[in-house]
Amino acid sequence: MDSLIFSRLKKTFFFLLLFFYSQLLNSQQVAISTILNDYLEICYPNHSFDNFIYIGIKRQKLYVFKNRKIVASYHVSTSKKGAGNTLNSFKTPTGLHKIHSKFGNNVPSGGIFEHREFTGKITTLNYDTIATGEDIICSRILRLEGLEKGFNKLEDVDSFKRKIYIHGTNEEGLIGIKASHGCIRMKNKDIIELFKMCSTEMLVILLEN
Repeated sequence: MDSLIFSRLKKTFFFLLLFFYSQLLNSQQVAISTILNDYLEICYPNHSFDNFIYIGIKRQKLYVFKNRKIVASYHVSTSKKGAGNTLNSFKTPTGLHKIHSKFGNNVPSGGIFEHREFTGKITTLNYDTIATGEDIICSRILRLEGLEKGFNKLEDVDSFKRKIYIHGTNEEGLIGIKASHGCIRMKNKDIIELFKMCSTEMLVILLEN
């Protein structure tokens, strides 16, 4: 009887932990939503932020907002050189962007792209935390276009000319670690899911926070 009671107590304690953890996550997401929405309204009053993507470079997280609420979040990998908007810096740009175009609908998971065209080849995924030296773009591509002239658009700070993408990677073991050459890398299953959730013209805000 004692062991049965102890077992039930353990299960109760476990479910209580899960409940408090879920409440903590909810409160964190509400805080992120509130602060971010206030920031965007102040900084970009001419844009509507009902549905958008937010990428926190220090967090190495990507959040999808629908009706101003977080509906999905993913770990990502941004540039190993940090944040920056200059051409040939190999850094991840910041500021307001939009999804200019999407590539890879119906391409198999791990399908390799060259010049945004599916090659017919499938990459081998690496789950180690050591870089392979390859920067393979696979599964899906979301090409970004900067919207802030002189900051991430035109001249030598143009994100579109820099070919900044959100894309799948062969180096899945490095997701959550700054490791890219400037793009935003995602796990292949995650980018395929994200691809379905977003459309061209959807706003993307990248912040170094």
